[in-house]
Amino acid sequence: MYPLKVIEKYYAHGSTAYHFLTEHSRMVAEKAVQIARRVGYLNPDLNFIREAALLHDIGILFTDEPGIGCYGYKPYICHGYMGRELLENEGFPVHALVCERHVGVGITRQEIEENGLPVPARDMVPVTIEEQIICYADKFFSKDTEFLLREKALEKVRQSLAKYGEDKLEQFDEWVKLFGMT
Repeated sequence: MYPLKVIEKYYAHGSTAYHFLTEHSRMVAEKAVQIARRVGYLNPDLNFIREAALLHDIGILFTDEPGIGCYGYKPYICHGYMGRELLENEGFPVHALVCERHVGVGITRQEIEENGLPVPARDMVPVTIEEQIICYADKFFSKDTEFLLREKALEKVRQSLAKYGEDKLEQFDEWVKLFGMT
């Protein structure tokens, strides 16, 4: 599995979207591998984490986010399940699950139905330790100029998650205890 080859199949090398996707994903992958090494007693698969973290946002090309060079037709929240479909079609079903399950700290079927979210009505919550590590690491970086290459402070991450509900903040705080900050 060569993540950049998969990315380059869908993103023009040197394009704005390619830049935002690869730089963001590289930062997330580095942090995720750091975390995985710190919790080695949980036996996370480092190679899988590196690959899946590099691919976790591959579905952004389907979204309408001109600021990051994406001119698709879907709202940004759809990038997770669209990435899953793309990677499943490429023959990477386990990597695909990371795409779908990393959005926020995970989205439940109940939340999707209650809020009328434009995604398939199924649980999209990180399950494996690898999925959880990648999801956690992702919260510290954004696809914007301020936090593309610079890690967000813990309190900034907490503030951004708080607007989605206390349960999201509780999940994140559990990961802080399990995975640590740096």
